[in-house]
Order: sequence, then C-alpha cells, then structure tokens
Amino acid sequence: MSNHHFYEPKDGPAGIPGLDHDPLNSIVAPRPIGWISTLSEDGTRNLAPYSFFNLFNYRPPIIGFASMGWKDSAANIAATGEFVWNLVTRDLADVMNRSAATVGPEVDEFALAGIATLPSRLVKPARVAASPVAFECRHTQTLRLETREGRALDQWMILGEVVGIHIAPELIAEGAYKTAAAHPILRGGGPGDYFEIREDALFKMQRPG
Repeated sequence: MSNHHFYEPKDGPAGIPGLDHDPLNSIVAPRPIGWISTLSEDGTRNLAPYSFFNLFNYRPPIIGFASMGWKDSAANIAATGEFVWNLVTRDLADVMNRSAATVGPEVDEFALAGIATLPSRLVKPARVAASPVAFECRHTQTLRLETREGRALDQWMILGEVVGIHIAPELIAEGAYKTAAAHPILRGGGPGDYFEIREDALFKMQRPG
C-alpha cells in the first residue's frame, strides 16, 4: 500500500498536511519560458513571458505557448500571424520579469523594461537584442482548451511554425549547440521560482535500440 499523499485537483490539495499551495506548477517543472514578442495591427510592440511553452514538432519545427486569458500576445498573433520567441538567459532574468508587468495594450514592453531590439529577417516583430537565440515564427493554429466535459476554458494554446532561427556563434562548439553555454533559465513552481541550466547538471544517456 502506497503512503503517497493523494488529492483530486477539482478539490484542491487542502487535505494534504503541510501543503499550503497547489503543487502542480512545482511538479511539472522546470519549464522553458516562452518570451514572446509581437506587433499589434497599429504597430505597437509587445513582449511578454509565458510559463507554459515548449517545442512540439521537429520537422517542420512547431513551438507553442498557452495564454491564460486572451492577452495582447494572443490578440496580436491572431491579427498579424507572426511572433518571435526569445531565449531567456540568467543575465536577462530581471528584464524578462519587468516585461511581465500587467499593462494596457498601448504600452510597449520593450520600452517599459529598457530592452534593446534587433530586426527579424522574415517576420515583422522585433527580437530581443541581448538574447542569444531567437525563433521567428508564423502562426499555424490556436486551440481553445476544454475540460473533459467539453466546457471551454479561457486558456488558449497558440502554435507557430519556426521559419527562421538566430543563434549566437559562441553557443556552437564541436559541431553541436551547447545548451548550458547560454545559461538559460526555466520556470519552477511557486510565485517566483526559477532554475538555471548549468554544465555541472549535465548527464548523458543513450536511447535503447
């Protein structure tokens, strides 16, 4: 008989001794950060981080993020069909956090957080100049998430095909991209937990067969 704690998410974890916060975000963690830049139809720049983000296909590369509520990023992508993902590194953690401020759609988060930009090549939204990796993307799908009963949620999964990739040369060595060399950060659980990828955390394991 297992001595694991058990709870049903619909009821919350209140019955588990010593647990004051829902652990879900801490369990499914750390997660890559979707630092997404977009343009509105009138040309206003937008930059926002999303903690539900990942790569979902290899050829062609498809990435996606989920927005809790129909936020500016979602509206801009729906209107223009384009966005850029910017890699968040340890050095960029503070400005990334500043770009998460809750502000109106007329506010330019690049200016708000003091973030310099570089132009993209194939899409109109700018990329973060200091980010060592950026993916230029064109929108492919938006999915509204539903419960098992089919009730629509105010949660939107936005997918895009990566059409252009920028990589800083110092991140390539021995014929491969070196993940830890960029010192990327990942979202953990709780209101402010992040993790940094470092070389000393690396271990290797080959797939069987």
